[in-house]
Amino acid sequence: MSESIKVPFFRPSIGEEEIEEVVATLRGGWLTTGDRARRFEEGFRAYLGGDVEAIAVNSATAGLHLALEALAIGPGDEVVVPDLTFTASAEVVRYLGAEVRLVDVDPETLCLDPAALEAVITERTKAVMPVHYGGLSCDLDRISAICDRHGIEIVEDAAHALPTRWQGRLIGSHGTAATVFSFYANKTITTGEGGMLVTPRRDLAERARIMRLHGIDRDAFDRFRTPGAGWRYDIVAPGFKYNLSDLAAAVGVRQLEKTDGLCKKRAAIAERYLDAFADLPARLPVRGEQGGHSWHLFPIRLNADAPLDRDAFIARMTEIGIGTSMHYAPLHQMTYWKDRYDLKPEDFPVSEDAFNSLVTLPLFPDMTEAEIGAVIGAVRDTLTAGRRAVAGA
Repeated sequence: MSESIKVPFFRPSIGEEEIEEVVATLRGGWLTTGDRARRFEEGFRAYLGGDVEAIAVNSATAGLHLALEALAIGPGDEVVVPDLTFTASAEVVRYLGAEVRLVDVDPETLCLDPAALEAVITERTKAVMPVHYGGLSCDLDRISAICDRHGIEIVEDAAHALPTRWQGRLIGSHGTAATVFSFYANKTITTGEGGMLVTPRRDLAERARIMRLHGIDRDAFDRFRTPGAGWRYDIVAPGFKYNLSDLAAAVGVRQLEKTDGLCKKRAAIAERYLDAFADLPARLPVRGEQGGHSWHLFPIRLNADAPLDRDAFIARMTEIGIGTSMHYAPLHQMTYWKDRYDLKPEDFPVSEDAFNSLVTLPLFPDMTEAEIGAVIGAVRDTLTAGRRAVAGA
């Protein structure tokens, strides 16, 4: 490796614009959901093309829960979820008393396998939640065709997928029942914690807006800041506390303006990695169509003939000072999901195999040339040297 340098797995891209917007919010005296949250929603809606409703929430998990609740998913229903995802995708189904049907993923993309989806559909299947893994779009055409035939709703988990495109159109604008984005600290844009539920259906949007704040029929900003507004409100359902604060939305307003620029920086780094690692004993991410990848993550899968296994590779990167992560340990290995549904590794051969070789490399917009070079050098040196080692050996 040409240079010894510590590289974090992620560092957020926050500029003076975000700081100034937060300071202005603090000085304005309205900190919870208000005008900036509305500006963020309207800006997000416009970014996607304006044909959807946008509801800002305090996490993507909250958005997924609200979307399924608005679709009246409940006991006796099943929702299909890919096995290789974070537990939030599945846990929201259980919040509502419905059951999860985990299915395997496609070996090329690691997104939900449409064939696996079709194989598990029953009369109880009410929805499917495709996850745009790492920022690469699922095959929405095949998934939509299957769901249309069976009358199944689609709720897209787009936590990784801003600004991913499918067939030239942004994820979130394809007419599915709902799409949910994440603005967690390491996502393609951030509010620290936060999310956005988008839907083309007014009925779902209205229900989600009510349920995100205790089932109240009017928001606090209207009641306290609109001239002439009365204090009275009604509770129309037992809702949740899922609203996004104006402090968080202030960051989002400015981050949204930078979405395309941040994505271009990510894509440029991803291309550097793809070129630099092309001859290594590792399986690299699929590029997808032009604009079809947000490059939220850069996961690689070590080949069986790599000089060391995944755990030893991570240990070596840590020793060198390169931050890594792993996305994800599949749900069928997690105690709750394994025990509840009696899941076995042989039922998920793709995600099981992927887990054993997966490691995610640092990729964030503000990486310096030195940091990019350090990652490339460390990975190349590690995967071209020596005999196969085992972690701890």
